[in-house]
Amino acid sequence: MATNNNKEGAGIVQEEHHQGSLNLAATDDINGVEAPVTWQAYLMCAFASFGGIFFGYDSGYINGVNGAKIFIEAVEGPGATELSYSNLTLITSILSVGTFFGAVIAGDVAEWIGRKWTVILGCVIYMVGVVIQMITSAEHALGPIVAGRLIAGLGVGFESAIVILYMSEICPRKVRGALVAGYQFCITIGIMLASIVVYGAQDRTDTGSYRIPIAIQFPWALILGGGLMFLPDSPRYFVKKGMLAKAKNALARVRGQPEDSIYVQSELSEIIANEEYERALIPSTTWFGSWANCFKGSVFSPNSNLRRTVLGTSLQMMQQWTGVNFIFYYSTPFLKSTGAIEDTFLISMIFTIVNVCSTPLSFWTVERFGRRTILILGAFGMLVCQFLVAIIGVTVGFNKTHPSPDDPDVSIANNIPAVNAQIAFIAIFIFFFASTWGPGAWIVIGEIFPLPIRSRGVALSTASNWLWNTIIAIITPYMVHEDKGNMKSSVFFVWGGLCTAAFVYSYFLIPETKGLTLEQVDKMMEETTPRTSAKWKPTTTFASQVGTKEGYLDPNVVGDVERRGSAV
Repeated sequence: MATNNNKEGAGIVQEEHHQGSLNLAATDDINGVEAPVTWQAYLMCAFASFGGIFFGYDSGYINGVNGAKIFIEAVEGPGATELSYSNLTLITSILSVGTFFGAVIAGDVAEWIGRKWTVILGCVIYMVGVVIQMITSAEHALGPIVAGRLIAGLGVGFESAIVILYMSEICPRKVRGALVAGYQFCITIGIMLASIVVYGAQDRTDTGSYRIPIAIQFPWALILGGGLMFLPDSPRYFVKKGMLAKAKNALARVRGQPEDSIYVQSELSEIIANEEYERALIPSTTWFGSWANCFKGSVFSPNSNLRRTVLGTSLQMMQQWTGVNFIFYYSTPFLKSTGAIEDTFLISMIFTIVNVCSTPLSFWTVERFGRRTILILGAFGMLVCQFLVAIIGVTVGFNKTHPSPDDPDVSIANNIPAVNAQIAFIAIFIFFFASTWGPGAWIVIGEIFPLPIRSRGVALSTASNWLWNTIIAIITPYMVHEDKGNMKSSVFFVWGGLCTAAFVYSYFLIPETKGLTLEQVDKMMEETTPRTSAKWKPTTTFASQVGTKEGYLDPNVVGDVERRGSAV
């Protein structure tokens, strides 16, 4: 098989009108299927991670708003001091309901109008939801806040699912993990910004105490949606739709190369050849059939569609099972009740700062040691911390209290240093989560699905994250509330046990995808198992298998892809 590996040559793409309209170089050099990373391409890919601000800010601001006195009275009536349990649960969890359905719907929308435009549409929906939340008044707040958060949740669902898909498809393989980890970093920044804004507005005596934190959501959507207008859509989306000229232009832009670059030709050839290969395995079908394709095959076959869907959805489930949402949603009042914590904002900011500062570590570790390795080590570190918090708490810490001399209704911990030790291990737990499972789960779900089902597979995985986010947000208060489960520190035994499950899960089921193109990931999952995947190396390219003797991609393959796109 002749190949074209001359990286110095122009490799001019020639227009032809026989079997296919593009004459593309096809290389068998496994290291030559992608251009070197340029700053232009790096910054373009990194911008998309800004969408994580939505996720983080929306998760962070609502707890402060729920505690604002004027908001409580606007929901419950004059004189109320706290939200009723039913209203608190409804306001907090309704966003996740919207995001669940938004993520599922986004899988279809991304196939119809493209990745970029789906995210932009999500930004518009999100802004509409923010405007509705702003309609809240000092007399009637419950209806607008619930309706607005539900609609904003749909927008967040679009964004959280498709930004990951978009980034995975445009990022260079050598920095794909680091750039997608930037999405999680933006989530942590969003949480921190929400804490700062809530703290700054908490002393206001007008509706600004909750309207200001709500309104500041608007610019994030405007920045992301407006910025994406100037970026190309995913070249892999264009290939799937048979629009190869647009795919070539988009690929040239995201790689920072001219359209006639040999790198652009080689990578586009690889994407086209892989799409043709996958299409033979997963034929185009009806709308219902396209969803059914996500569940075909055996769960015991490492490369089956069902196995990949189960892997993606269960990975996001495991991320939520680590107990991280309990830490950010409930740990502050939980620890304050011991008498060891006086300033709730301080302890909240400590946890938030640890979260923000730990996440960038994953930019290096995920590319240096790999996805599988950091998920295994992260799960082990988290389970140790959770069990230590639980053991300290039930022996000498949080669970051992006595009535305050000043107020018999207030309990104070017998051993303040022990409670401080619990706080320290919670902070270390956050470090392990933020540097491993926080970004790692998002990175892997963007890499494991073949192109024909990728948008729907990522959508289902993201929907799983939001489903379990909702479930845990609802059941956790029952576990720790004094009138319900009143588990106190024993709840950390639950999280420790689930982190242990995540550790075992990572070892047996997570494949290593570091350093591979998305097309090579498909081949790796066909030829190896998760436990041996780190040793797998590509030996050939898809393009070389359907190339001509002159070193070009078979024009019949190009023509088939274009005709299929025309039929669509």
